[in-house]
Amino acid sequence: MPRLLRVLITLPLLSFTLAACGPGTVPVTSDGDGSSSTSSSSSSSGSSSSSSGSSSTSSSSSGSSSTSSSGAVTTDVLTYHNDVMRSGQYLTETTLTPGNVTSASFGLLHQLPADGLVDAAPLVVTSLTIGGAVHNVVYVATENDSVYAYDANTYALLKQVSLLGSGETPSDSRSCNQVVPQIGITSTPVIDRSAGPNGTIFVVAMSKNSAGTYIHRIHALDLTTLADRLTPVVVQAIYPGTAYGAAGQVGFVPDQYKERGALLLDQGQIFTSWASNCDDGQYNGWIIAYDETALSQTQVLNLTPNASQGGIWDVAGLAVDSEGSIYTLLGNGIFDTTLTAAGLPVNHDYGNAAVRLSLASGTLAVADYFATWNTNAESGSDVDLGSGSPLLLPDQVDASGTTRHLMLAAGKNDSLYLLDRDNMGKYNGNVANSDNIYQELSGALAHGIYSAPVYFNGSIYFAEVGGTLKQYALAAARMPATPTSQSSASFAYPGASPAISANGSSSAIVWAVESSTGSAAVLHAYDPANLATEYYNSTQAAGSRDAFGNGNKYITPVIANGKVFVGTPSSVAVFGLL
Repeated sequence: MPRLLRVLITLPLLSFTLAACGPGTVPVTSDGDGSSSTSSSSSSSGSSSSSSGSSSTSSSSSGSSSTSSSGAVTTDVLTYHNDVMRSGQYLTETTLTPGNVTSASFGLLHQLPADGLVDAAPLVVTSLTIGGAVHNVVYVATENDSVYAYDANTYALLKQVSLLGSGETPSDSRSCNQVVPQIGITSTPVIDRSAGPNGTIFVVAMSKNSAGTYIHRIHALDLTTLADRLTPVVVQAIYPGTAYGAAGQVGFVPDQYKERGALLLDQGQIFTSWASNCDDGQYNGWIIAYDETALSQTQVLNLTPNASQGGIWDVAGLAVDSEGSIYTLLGNGIFDTTLTAAGLPVNHDYGNAAVRLSLASGTLAVADYFATWNTNAESGSDVDLGSGSPLLLPDQVDASGTTRHLMLAAGKNDSLYLLDRDNMGKYNGNVANSDNIYQELSGALAHGIYSAPVYFNGSIYFAEVGGTLKQYALAAARMPATPTSQSSASFAYPGASPAISANGSSSAIVWAVESSTGSAAVLHAYDPANLATEYYNSTQAAGSRDAFGNGNKYITPVIANGKVFVGTPSSVAVFGLL
């Protein structure tokens, strides 16, 4: 990753009281709304189309600032939950405030059509020139293997591309009800505005050819044309191991996997993480990385190479701190309880663990981890950490004045684990309640977490399955035993992956979506200082004015430049001031 972009990524995370841009939140000054302009594009592995309009302004595609007549600041959203620490904060929102996010002045503006489930979070690029006109662009990816570029203000379709090769279809559901009826693009893509002449959106797409062969490809699409800048690469990998009787080399078998976790861009590499289809078949916990300039494979790590399972299921995928350490949570799988002298599993199997990975040697490897005292018993009951997502906190100062580098981990059991990233705790033996970690809140949850938590202004927010949206305000770098505040509404499976909008530390709003499939989706907006105060929900206006269809369990709301974007089974709903 270019040095300038890494600076933009890490600086906001050092102080959340400032208006931050975060990795994937690049502030620029708007040149105006713009409208669409006639152009066309093509992909080497599919086809594309465009719509038309007119404009005569110009802009930069590099994320640099310029001055408009209004002086309004606009900010990109280039990665899942706004930054690589997965904080979920959008801290340059100057339009949406607690005063105007009410049913009288805020509501559903439009629905952007899509040809399949929108499981990936939309991404937003501001002041981008397409066809000679300047646009704020929202990118939408679907399970039908399509990518769309819409004008975020006029809603005009600017570009559309199919990532299916000749004779291909999206994958079937693999006899699994997690992603139905088809699997295409499930994970949230990632954007680098400095890659290529116009910036690049990186996408992983799954398909099946006429011979019944399943394929995963990583694409690098030009932001302005959605054409492949580089030849798409088929995901393949081998890793030393004996899992499932392998004779020294374990292979990545594409039909066993889906790429659920959001893509991570770090150190010039695109990191992918892999989950199975349900718990079916023979699978392991893979992380595979590619150089963003050529899509050449740079890293392969199997986190259960001599055992079984351990998929990476979480929506956020991987998170990275300012030191370059990478973190993730593994699902149910074998953990080696026989340890080396350094406390690491002797056979390198990390099922149902929180892990810290390092590239210090040039090769991705486990540097530290945490596994619960009863990790294998929990895996046997499918009660694992992998349903949650890693959340890295900014520096916290404890009661002794020591600066702590912390991470929240939580999954299907009833506990919240606040881990010290400098000493995660490892495995402390199969002795009841013997976890050797920074803080554990056992029994804190009535149900598991299947979503991604967020952080804002000293508090952590999440909604577990069937539970309320909860705030835990940290004090002296520790979580309270019970929630500081919580919503009156509860969130059916899969709970909610919330998001934060604020102007620095003021005018803050917590957004969360009831997204259970088979029932109406509901967008909520809350006071982050007291979740009992609800500013808005999409059922309040008369006549179902703000109804936007049924829920879609994998969605996360995305806030950008006065709009809230919410994926649905067949569209992206756009909310804003009426």
